[in-house]
Amino acid sequence: MIHHIADPVVHRPHERDADDDRPRLECGVCGVWGAAADEASSIVALGLHALQHRGQEACGIASVGDDRFHTERHMGLVGEAFGGADLSGRMPGPAAVGHTRYSTSGGSFLRNIQPMFADLDTGGIAIAHNGNLTNFLYLRNRLVGEGAIFQSTSDSEVILHLIARSRKAKIVDRFIDALGQIEGGYALVAQTTKKMIGARDPLGIRPLVLGKAGDAWVLASETCALDMIGADFVRDIEHGEVVVIDEDGLTSLKPFPARAARPCLFEYVYFARPDSVVDGRSVYEVRKAMGRALAREHAVEADIVVPVPDSGVPAALGYAHESGIPFEMGIIRSHYLGRTFIQPSQGARQKGVRMKHSPNKAALAGKRVVLIDDSIVRGTTSVKLVRAVRAAGAAEVHLRSASPPILYPDFYGIDMPEREQLIAAQKSLEEMRQYLEVDTLGFLSVDGLYRALGQDGRNDAAPQFTDHYFTGDYPTRLLDREIAEGGRDASGRQLSLLVSA
Repeated sequence: MIHHIADPVVHRPHERDADDDRPRLECGVCGVWGAAADEASSIVALGLHALQHRGQEACGIASVGDDRFHTERHMGLVGEAFGGADLSGRMPGPAAVGHTRYSTSGGSFLRNIQPMFADLDTGGIAIAHNGNLTNFLYLRNRLVGEGAIFQSTSDSEVILHLIARSRKAKIVDRFIDALGQIEGGYALVAQTTKKMIGARDPLGIRPLVLGKAGDAWVLASETCALDMIGADFVRDIEHGEVVVIDEDGLTSLKPFPARAARPCLFEYVYFARPDSVVDGRSVYEVRKAMGRALAREHAVEADIVVPVPDSGVPAALGYAHESGIPFEMGIIRSHYLGRTFIQPSQGARQKGVRMKHSPNKAALAGKRVVLIDDSIVRGTTSVKLVRAVRAAGAAEVHLRSASPPILYPDFYGIDMPEREQLIAAQKSLEEMRQYLEVDTLGFLSVDGLYRALGQDGRNDAAPQFTDHYFTGDYPTRLLDREIAEGGRDASGRQLSLLVSA
């Protein structure tokens, strides 16, 4: 039985600044089971706050108390939606699951916000999903053809329909039955009135960790969420693993054939918070190691090393340490503009980089600068930063990327441009150098990135990580893409005739 749903009428539609050159990961998930009294929703809200960097467009929580679900979904930031002292009263119960998102699959409509809830013959279930299904359109079209009625354009709703249509008797078996039909990268946290279920895709592309806060179990996208709520890290959920948490404790299931793990490299390059530990590796230390490797591969005579804040800071520290060139904060980032800030006019957009990143003239004037960024996607932001650094008096600018050139789009939950918009896929190194108006340009090699992660290099026969954006080696089939490229109707490209006001 669902007790309370809060869906505000007015929301802020999602528009992406045309000059926003950052890849986005569409969401983070957090679930709590067995919290004291009515604290679960408040604990989940704290966890989502720690995961805010994974999605700043919308958020939602579903709690379970007295065998009833209490759900709220809101556009905007977690603190705005769930920061009130009355949260435990609005959303009581010892169990809850939450989600914070950007949109990649589906649009930025209220009906696409998670957790998604459904009443089944076995009872209610709420699901929060991080990732993207590469056979979403195929499954959706099949389900619609069989009579399914969809309320959203999100791939997460497909999972609910597959669970609902399973002929298995138990909810866990239905859940596993649904997992057996989906493809792509995902981390899932599902909540019923009797149990919490967590799952990670067979390759471990998207992360999911397990923690314990007193007697309460916690599932979350990153360890920084565990730290925020005072939970102890227990372990990573393994690739292809399903965990079931109920009054009897935790049960681990491995329902699918074993495969080698291939976690996403971009978690280390950009997405994860630097204080998180992903698959046993400190993100902060990996990023410093990337900077050290970059300095060895692309040394240059210079006076200072300057990061593009904030994500370029650890790599710049590593570069400075390895090269012996002093580290300076030559660019100051404003923390009071959200990632979704929209400038009202073209003229304002052209000045937008100065609103987000301001050159520090005292550090830059007359200096030969090594400018370190985590990655270069389209190059639109990079060229503005370079111009701003030169305008502040820099004598030379040597741009270095702490990741390899991004050559291919992503289909596993990263909002990344198509190939024709990726600068490295369209231009040679010299053409990029000229376009970016820098004295020299260098990218970390793929093997250098692998070595920063403790490997001897990339094993081309059996790659240790998901790295298709650098190599074109996609770890799963891309069924929706194959159907579309084959000239057959994958989706009609228009998922819905309904426009949310």
